[in-house]
Amino acid sequence: MTTNSSDTGQPSAEALARMTENLTKVEGLRDRLTAVLANRNTHQASLDGPNQELFAKAAKAYMQEAMTNPAKLIEHQLEYWTKSVTHFVEAQQALARGTLSAPQDRTGTDRRFTNPMWEKHPYFNFLKQQYMRNSEALAQAVEDVEDMEPHEKKRLKYFSRQIIDMMSPTNFLPTNPDALQRAVETEGESLIKGLENLISDLEANHGELIVRLADEDAFELGGNIATTPGKVVFRNRMFELIQYSPTTEEVHGTPLVVFPPWINKFYILDLKEQNSLVKWVVDQGYTLFMVSWVNPDASYRDVGMDDYVLDGYLEAFAQVKKITGEKRLNAVGYCIAGTTLSLALSLLKQRGDDTVKSATFFTALTDFSDQGEFQPFLTDDFIEGIEAETKDKGILPSIVMARTFSFLRSNDLVYGPAVKSYMMGETPPAFDLLYWNGDGANLPAKMAMQYLRGLCQRNELAEGGYDLCGHHLVLDEVDVPLCAIACETDHIAPWKDSYRGVQKMGSKDKTFIMTQSGHIAGIVNPPSKGKYGHYTNKDLTLNHEDWLAGAKFTDGSWWPRWEKWLRKRSGAMIPARIPGEGGQEILCDAPGTYVAVKARG
Repeated sequence: MTTNSSDTGQPSAEALARMTENLTKVEGLRDRLTAVLANRNTHQASLDGPNQELFAKAAKAYMQEAMTNPAKLIEHQLEYWTKSVTHFVEAQQALARGTLSAPQDRTGTDRRFTNPMWEKHPYFNFLKQQYMRNSEALAQAVEDVEDMEPHEKKRLKYFSRQIIDMMSPTNFLPTNPDALQRAVETEGESLIKGLENLISDLEANHGELIVRLADEDAFELGGNIATTPGKVVFRNRMFELIQYSPTTEEVHGTPLVVFPPWINKFYILDLKEQNSLVKWVVDQGYTLFMVSWVNPDASYRDVGMDDYVLDGYLEAFAQVKKITGEKRLNAVGYCIAGTTLSLALSLLKQRGDDTVKSATFFTALTDFSDQGEFQPFLTDDFIEGIEAETKDKGILPSIVMARTFSFLRSNDLVYGPAVKSYMMGETPPAFDLLYWNGDGANLPAKMAMQYLRGLCQRNELAEGGYDLCGHHLVLDEVDVPLCAIACETDHIAPWKDSYRGVQKMGSKDKTFIMTQSGHIAGIVNPPSKGKYGHYTNKDLTLNHEDWLAGAKFTDGSWWPRWEKWLRKRSGAMIPARIPGEGGQEILCDAPGTYVAVKARG
C-alpha cells in the first residue's frame, strides 16, 4: 500500500484521495449518528444498573470491616501497592536497558490479550499487567465485604465484575494494539467501517445499542435455516401450528407437539439439516407438530400466563387431536415453555383430562428458590423498573432481555463482538446460532410481570401453588410419565434447580438426564457430532450432588436415549400422516409467518 510520494516524503495523491474519501464518509456518518440519537427510544433508567443503595451498603460494610479489622485492610492495600510499585520499577528498568521489551509478566493468561504486543511491548504490557492487578484488587475488596445479606453480596459481585470487564484496555482504541494496527494498515478505513457498524446497530434498535452478533444478510428463514418441510395447519392470535411432512412410510400413532420458549424463536431446534432436532425426530418416524409463538406488540399488553395456557397449550392440544384423530399426545416444553407445560398439566389433572400421555422438559425450571445468575436482576429495584417499562410500552421489549442475557457473558457477547465490529471494522460472522440469538421476541406486559413476580421472585408454583385460570396449580399434580433434560453448564436454568423441580413433581415415572454443555449446545446436540455426553441415574430421591456422584456417564448425544424412552409411549406404527390430508386447511408453508416478525425496540 503506497502512502507516501517516493521523492518528497509527502503523502501520495492516492493516499490523499483515500483520506478525503474517508473524511467525506465521516460527515455523512455524523449526520446519521445525530439523527438516530435525536430520535432514540428511551427506557427506564433503573434497567441500566442497580440503585445506589447497593453500593452504599457495600461501602458501609467495607468501612465497618476496616474499623473492626484494620490489619486485614492494610495488608490487602500494601499487597496491591507493592505489586503496583514493583511493576512500575520493573518496567522502568526494562526501558533503561535501552531495549523495547517488557518486564516479566506474572499475571497469567487471558484470551482477550492474545496479541503478542501485550507480552512484548512495554507500553501494552504495562497496561495489561496493571489492569489485571486492579481487577484482582477490586475482586478481593468485594470478597472481603462481610456485613451484607448473601443476595446483596451476590449482586455486588456481579456488578463489580461488570465494571472490571468494561474497563479492560482491550475495549478502548488507544490501548488496543489490534485495533491500532488495523487502523494503520487500512489508513483509517477500519475505523470508518466500525463507525458504520455502530450507527447501523443503533438504527436497527431505535437508538439502543445492541451489538449485532451475526451477519443478518447471510440467512433466510425457510431458505438456509428453518428448512425442514412442513405446513402451517392452524393459526390463532397466540401461535401458528406447524405440522412437519413425514420422511418415513410409517409413523408412531401418538403425535408429538413441541412448545418452544416464546422469549426466542422456535427455529433453534431447526437451524440447519445437520443439527436439526426437528428433522431428526421426523426421521425417527414421529408425527411432529411445532408451536410458533406470535411476536407480540403493544396490543398484547393484557395477555397473561392464562392466555398462553388456554389459547396456547390447550388449543394446540385440541388441534393436534383434531388433525390426527388421536385422543392422546406427547408434549415437549423448552425453558419457560417447560415451566408453563407443568402449569398446563396441573390444570388438566384438575379437569380430569388425560390428553397428555407423557411430558418432556428441556432445561425447564419449576422451582426458582435458587435464582442462579439471574438473581441480580430479580430484586425489587430491577423488577420495578421492568414493571414501569411494560406499563409504558405494553411489552417487555426484546432488547431488554437481550441485554440481560448478554451481560451474563459480557466479554463473549458484548465487549468482544463490539471491539471486532466497532474498532476493527469487521463484518459480523455468518453464524446461524448467533443470528438466532439476535432474533428475539417481545413479552406481553401482563405475562412478563406474572412470570417475574409470581414464579421467579415468589416461587409460588414450588412453594404452595400458583393461581391461574381459576385454579390453584401445584407441581405434585404433574403426574404423567416425564423425562427431563438439563444441561451441566446451563447459566439460565441450572441443572440442579431443574432437578429439584422434577423431584417435586408427582409422577411415579420420572427420567432425568443431565447433558454436558449449556442451555443451547446441550440441547442441540445431534448424535452425528459425537460431541457431548450425558449422565443418568434412576434414583431421584438423592440430592443433586449425590445423584451426580452416582450417575453413569455415556458418551454422545442424549437424543437416542430420549427417543427410546419416547418410543415406548408413542403407540403402534401407522401409515405416515401427510399435512392437509382429510381436508385439513393448509395456511402456508413452514416455517410460517409469525416467526418472520422482527422485534426491534
